[in-house]
Amino acid sequence: MKILVIALSGIGDALMFTPALKLIRDYNPEATVDALVMYKGVEDIYERTGLLDNLLYFDFLKESKVAALRFVLALRKKYSHSINVYPSNRKEYNLISFLIGAEKRAAVSYLRMDFENLGFLNNVRIVENDNLHNVQENLLLVKKLINIETDEEPGLIFRLNDDDISFAEGYLNKIQIAKDDSVIGVHPGCSTLKNHINRRWEPEKFAALASRLTSEMNAKVLFFGGPEEDELINGILSKLEVAGVFRVKTSNLAKTAAVMKRCNIFVSNDSSLMHVSAALKLKTVAIIGPTNTNYIHPWKTDYTIASLKLECSPCFYYSPKPLSCKREDIKYKCMKGLSVERVFEEVKKIL
Repeated sequence: MKILVIALSGIGDALMFTPALKLIRDYNPEATVDALVMYKGVEDIYERTGLLDNLLYFDFLKESKVAALRFVLALRKKYSHSINVYPSNRKEYNLISFLIGAEKRAAVSYLRMDFENLGFLNNVRIVENDNLHNVQENLLLVKKLINIETDEEPGLIFRLNDDDISFAEGYLNKIQIAKDDSVIGVHPGCSTLKNHINRRWEPEKFAALASRLTSEMNAKVLFFGGPEEDELINGILSKLEVAGVFRVKTSNLAKTAAVMKRCNIFVSNDSSLMHVSAALKLKTVAIIGPTNTNYIHPWKTDYTIASLKLECSPCFYYSPKPLSCKREDIKYKCMKGLSVERVFEEVKKIL
């Protein structure tokens, strides 16, 4: 059995497949298990799992269509089984799976826009269930693909190596985080693709929250985010006139995760770092507006959700359509109406 995990849809999605990856390895120790990824952050996570034989990286977003086609065709007929990580409801991902040509090609049958996105090119399928977590969908898909019978639901896997841990220790010493400090991590960003920037809580509210965390809880606050979020985070920090607030910058996701592990609580939008927080077993405050929380709540860790629970929520489901809001009073009220006080109370609750 040669299995290819096609994990192209993003860091959080790939991380939520790691419990299923563990199941594949546990129940098929003799199988060859490879993964195809296109984000460096996913590469950081998957290469540290110890569950893969080979990790294939190709940046489909930057390379030409001709180069991408050559790369995919070079994999043709090399695998007996392939699986499109859930969610990956895009025709490009289904076409890649079809061209690679495994005899058994697994993917979820989506409730929305499945046919338009060539879902029929896959031949091992389960029907999407809006009541299930992404992890559970992946587990069901894998169990059907390779005939596993178990009720196991493992946690997310992001293993840090000695270099990651050593880096974090040095970094935390440099910014003078003491062992007895209360440390709260914050991620104010999220993906901007498909208009998902509207899943972000407002920057000025993150600034106000940080101010209260330092003054009222005597906490050190660490802001996390990728280089593409520098402008966002620098703007937040410019609004603060308090000590004990730091911007964490590292060279890769694993080093970021190693620093995150020191946090007592992690506050985040619906983002990949929210799932990294869950993988690290951190207490997590998830700020969630339009997304179905059944899909993406922090998996197997102590968490709380800051949400207005509006009558129109959730309105975002898995399809290639950009995020949109049909409200006529306040667009994206689910995020814009969420107060600093509400999120602060959720932090105190989980503490």
